[in-house]
Amino acid sequence: MTRQIDLAGASGARYRYSTIEESRFLPPAGANYVIAEVNEEELKVVYAGETDNLASQTWRADLEKAKRKHPEATVLTRLNVTRAVREAERRDLIDHYHPPLNG
Repeated sequence: MTRQIDLAGASGARYRYSTIEESRFLPPAGANYVIAEVNEEELKVVYAGETDNLASQTWRADLEKAKRKHPEATVLTRLNVTRAVREAERRDLIDHYHPPLNG
């Protein structure tokens, strides 16, 4: 079952992200993704990204890089077809969480 997690942006907006079940079909749609360490007590966002095509799995390179320093990291996604919306949401999350891998 897919787990859903609400993330807050610096603006106060809330965004609902879902865990990826890698054995399931990933839609060829635009999406935002965060790489985070998730446990019962907290969530630590280590990277925020966006892609034009979630199914292309370009996020895998970011995940592999993140796992070098954060071995428990996982990917969470949120479908957003419009690039402008994805970019604004990504910036909002970066401004709130200051992910270390976003520089």
